Amino acid sequence: MMVHRRSVISACVILLLFASVPVASETASDDEPTPTPRCNADREQWTMGLVFCNEEAAEGYVLFSPIPSNTTYLIDHQGRELHRWSSPGEHRPGLSAYLLPDGDLLRTANIAQTAVGNFSGGGTAGKVERIAWNGSLEWSWEYDSTLHISHHDIEPMPNGNLLMIAWEERTEAEALQAGRNPAIASDSPGGQNNVWPDHIIEVKPVGTDDAEIVWRWHAWDHLIQDHDETKDNYGVVADHPERININYVGGTGNQAGRADWMHCNGIDYNSVLDQIALSCKSMNEIYIIDHSTTTEEAAGSTGGNAGKGGDILYRWGNPQVYGHGLSSDQQLFGQHDVQWIEAGHPDEGGLIVFNNGNGRFPAISSVDILHPPTANGSYVLEENGTFGPNHASWTWNQGEAMYSGSISGAQALPNGNVLATHGTKGTLYEVNREGEVVWEYIGPVGPDGPYTQGQIIPDGNRAGTTANAIFKATFSPTTYPAFDHR
Repeated sequence: MMVHRRSVISACVILLLFASVPVASETASDDEPTPTPRCNADREQWTMGLVFCNEEAAEGYVLFSPIPSNTTYLIDHQGRELHRWSSPGEHRPGLSAYLLPDGDLLRTANIAQTAVGNFSGGGTAGKVERIAWNGSLEWSWEYDSTLHISHHDIEPMPNGNLLMIAWEERTEAEALQAGRNPAIASDSPGGQNNVWPDHIIEVKPVGTDDAEIVWRWHAWDHLIQDHDETKDNYGVVADHPERININYVGGTGNQAGRADWMHCNGIDYNSVLDQIALSCKSMNEIYIIDHSTTTEEAAGSTGGNAGKGGDILYRWGNPQVYGHGLSSDQQLFGQHDVQWIEAGHPDEGGLIVFNNGNGRFPAISSVDILHPPTANGSYVLEENGTFGPNHASWTWNQGEAMYSGSISGAQALPNGNVLATHGTKGTLYEVNREGEVVWEYIGPVGPDGPYTQGQIIPDGNRAGTTANAIFKATFSPTTYPAFDHR
């Protein structure tokens, strides 16, 4: 795997709009000039922007939303700014943003300062905005109350709806009745010993500021516990891999116990399978659930294409959570951004995830690709009671030079490469199948706007981070409909 080529390097978005890319010199023959390379840059002296690319870089466009900013940027593979959208509500992202086929931007918005509930956590959103190409607000909607608030990620769907992850409050009494062990309780940021598990809603936009929730799934409906036989959900945890152990604690601080217990942070939708993939950081697991159910079926264990209601169809990353294996069997460590790999990539049909490495020794982050074993369209358990595979089929890391304790993402590209977001350092990499970096871009935007080329990116609020943090970036090929006639 590649080692990091430089400590800090990148280029201001505004400067990149006018920056020329080095081209190859002409040959000796005037009749056969050397064609201009699509991307050829090695800018050791630059501190931000596009600092490196070669001919293997994918020709397309990259979208990213700096966490300290209310603006989302679209750049080309040569690092040049092509477009930007500013939040009409002047909100920072909370945390993801997506370019829709018609050229609109669908983004999360952080309204933690004005949200009415008493719970907050990393990745708080509470609002969604849809912004036209010309910057006008087409639709916005808030999902926050004293009982729930959206966070982290959303997922646009082919039918025009969107999926959202949200926390929901469960009281002390509800937690105890569900079989929660009070000995592992931790205090939430609001000072209440309550649990805030995750749920998913499918939202149909209505008008310019309203929405209809057309489908729901709640983790709270799919629990198991072996702590108290007089309470709900009692059973043998190892016998129920389709359920979530309410007494497993994998997070630390406010992400442990009764507060931000699961901390789900990424969601993806597979329209062919009609299934949802969900990443939950504090469980160190990714899940697949059935979306073909009704809301009523999603609350139970029957119905839907798989016949299992809203129970977990597949899980991977940490078999300890469902009573199998040891700590040495753990594969995921505080991961983010699970996605299905689309057709055309060598690993199509598999899953890609940014494996942050929280608690892994040594502390390194990696991008991992895995292929869930299936039989007759269903996910199958190994003989030892765990979901395979035993290891990722492809992995990339830069050793201890790349560690992101939070945020970050990964996307498989149509050309077979992978786009990785080292979120806490605001750095984007495109790597080929051999693990070689073919494109590197360092985000040039901080809390006060774009930095000046040559300036060293300031440190962030946490050790080992910089002030240009990016939750994740997304790539679109030049053939994406959003770019038609533009």
